[in-house]
Amino acid sequence: MIGMSLLLSALMAGSPAASAPLPRQQGLPGGDVSALVAVTEEQAQAVERGLEWLAKNQEPNGAWVSRIGYKLNEGFNITEDGKSHLGVTALGGMAFLAGGHLPGRGRYGENVNRALDFVLTCQSEDGFLFHAGSRMYDHAFATLFLAEIVGMTHRKDVQKVLQKAVDFIVRSQNKDGGWRYEPYQRESDMSIVVCQVIALRAARNIGIKVPKSTIDLAARYVVDSAVTAEYNAQQGMWGGNPLGTFRYQRDQYSRTSFPLTAAGVTALHGLGIYSDDLIQKGLEYLASETARFNGKPDNRRGHYFFWYGHYYAVQAMYTAGAPYWEPYFESLRNTLITMQQPDGSWRNDVGPGPALGTAMAVLILEIPYRLLPIFQR
Repeated sequence: MIGMSLLLSALMAGSPAASAPLPRQQGLPGGDVSALVAVTEEQAQAVERGLEWLAKNQEPNGAWVSRIGYKLNEGFNITEDGKSHLGVTALGGMAFLAGGHLPGRGRYGENVNRALDFVLTCQSEDGFLFHAGSRMYDHAFATLFLAEIVGMTHRKDVQKVLQKAVDFIVRSQNKDGGWRYEPYQRESDMSIVVCQVIALRAARNIGIKVPKSTIDLAARYVVDSAVTAEYNAQQGMWGGNPLGTFRYQRDQYSRTSFPLTAAGVTALHGLGIYSDDLIQKGLEYLASETARFNGKPDNRRGHYFFWYGHYYAVQAMYTAGAPYWEPYFESLRNTLITMQQPDGSWRNDVGPGPALGTAMAVLILEIPYRLLPIFQR
């Protein structure tokens, strides 16, 4: 083991954040922050190798080139290949931020600057952050990236773009309280809802205006998407999903899964709900499924279900604290370290590609650093 202060000094040599004290964590209902997971040397090295890969593979325009497309059952339908990817670029930028590299400051400060410049060019007049056929996923990740930039730098020019992006999320929410792949759709699904909720939470944390009605509607949608005893009883022979799991879509019989449940619990946390029977049962399900989910033989290929699931599960477990956080993260950390490729990247064979896998793996491994505002309790 190596100490957190020593680790951060090594990672962020030359960065003003290197000498800044770590933010003091505040306990949440049901959370115990007394036993934080120590950052291991192997973990720190994996993060640094991942950041080096991201830096080497960033395009001159600041973006990362990836496959653009959408989930189709358990596959990925590619609509554009080899194009600058808005959502992946936002995640890549956040990976640098979470390692303590601010725009123009730190070893990778210029990489953050370039990623930010690219994202800023993607906003249309109505506030939609869009590029090369991207969807609401990408808008939400880009909005979250901008919120973290504003939270860490207080840049007024970025704040204006952020407010327009938030306003677009608010306007595009449907009457049920959710969002879909394209803006202004009548249908909703959990995988899109959680992205918007976390972006709104990050923006609200730094003073961006988000209507309470938007939050209340989203909370109702997420709560109503949980599998309860009453829901299973109503479904009759189709009922039987594990209690505490979350459904893909609320208003119909719909599948549940580890990634969707991680999204549901994280969405509730993002909406300010920390102590609830739904959350407790969801956490219990995630804990019970972790070993099986990590042990799947195709994880080394980095299916988007793996990255999506753990990107949200790590946030859910971290916010919950003991007894969930430590065993979950230590198991996942070991899995991620063994999955890293010799060049420092992580695979994502089904999905946008290695830039997504690498950005998400690095973000997950960086959560104990507690530098990114959205990852602070």
